Amino acid sequence: MAQTISEKIFGKASDKKVKAGDFVLASIDCAMTHDITGPLAVEGFREIVKGKKRQKVWDPEKIVILFDHQVPADSLNAAANHILLREFANEQGILNYDVFEGVCHQVMPEKGHVKPGDLIVGSDSHTCAYGALGAFSTGIGSTDMAFVFATGKLWFKVPETFRFEMKGKLPEYVYPKDVILHLIGDVGVEGARYKTAEFCGSTVRSMDIPGRMTMCNMAIEMGGKAGIVEADSTTEKYLRERIPGFKLDPRWKSDEDATFAQIKEYDVSDLPPQVACPHNVDNVKSVEEVEGTRINQVFVGSCTNGRFEDIEIVAKIMKNEKVAKGVRLLVIPASHTEYMKTLRAGYVEQFMEAGAIVESPCCGPCMGGSFGLLGKGEVGLSTSNRNFKGRQGSPDAFVYLCSPATAAASALYGEIKDPRNI
Repeated sequence: MAQTISEKIFGKASDKKVKAGDFVLASIDCAMTHDITGPLAVEGFREIVKGKKRQKVWDPEKIVILFDHQVPADSLNAAANHILLREFANEQGILNYDVFEGVCHQVMPEKGHVKPGDLIVGSDSHTCAYGALGAFSTGIGSTDMAFVFATGKLWFKVPETFRFEMKGKLPEYVYPKDVILHLIGDVGVEGARYKTAEFCGSTVRSMDIPGRMTMCNMAIEMGGKAGIVEADSTTEKYLRERIPGFKLDPRWKSDEDATFAQIKEYDVSDLPPQVACPHNVDNVKSVEEVEGTRINQVFVGSCTNGRFEDIEIVAKIMKNEKVAKGVRLLVIPASHTEYMKTLRAGYVEQFMEAGAIVESPCCGPCMGGSFGLLGKGEVGLSTSNRNFKGRQGSPDAFVYLCSPATAAASALYGEIKDPRNI
């Protein structure tokens, strides 16, 4: 029976042949939680094991805890959550990266917790980013995570696959972020509802892992259960640097005659930079349509575009120019590793000299949590993944989403700017 990548992964996880639409109790390869959703998962786990002889999680080596949303603690409640998770990690023998390593969706692949063919869950909707390495990774709720903590298993309906086939070389100043925004704008926020968004074609094969992570990260914004890219030599090279002796298993790809719910083809050769306008991610326009919109803040970072490769794009476009007067530029590398790359390349100094603010690795203003919030009537331009009303501060603010290149050009001019025209 011909199968998609997702069907093969769920077949392995449930130890039987499966097809889209089947309900399976699947074994989890790795589970991740963070400082916002983790405490509720711990409380749920305590309720499940209450009164039982065994009070331990199913496998501490398959659980990872990270602090990234409110770090360092920005309130007494945040500090209490951190204490709770630290104590739980110590009690259970779980790896806890605490406040040092950075954003969960960067750290997980970076530290070798993700492999092709894995079934991974995280109590955060953008867990789908790990599909860039050929894993089926998806976000779940805290109560579901409590069940995973206790049993190592979770019920799933095996999703159908929506295949996005892309060809053509990306034009100058156009990046994977522009591609995924274009796809979301085309199919809408429910276009791939409870489906695996499989990204393939020559365009995707030519992308590096950071670019693929950007694509898969935003699969959830089209309603996807997961985003996934077939593992290849690029994947193997990335993982060999992180997992000693790693060898690519050729099983983890969709069969040529597999059944797909839908297939859409795109030629990105002439794709212009894209911008998602308030207040929905599928309200996507070409940059020319919104060029000239005045902005108050530019945020470069998040699990979508906070990698060194993204930050380097910004640095090279800005060169030695200053941030426009009246504009706040926040640059936040996604992890300690990415921060150190940025520092050693001289970009931290460059940004500081330009009048930007460079913060330690965390989610920052992405969810309107820690700092960098937008005030009433302010306009923010962000490389992150969501622009809902109130997402980055005041419900009366306006958030636009873009690529690092568009963010850099706009920071120089104080208005949304086409990076091809600076």
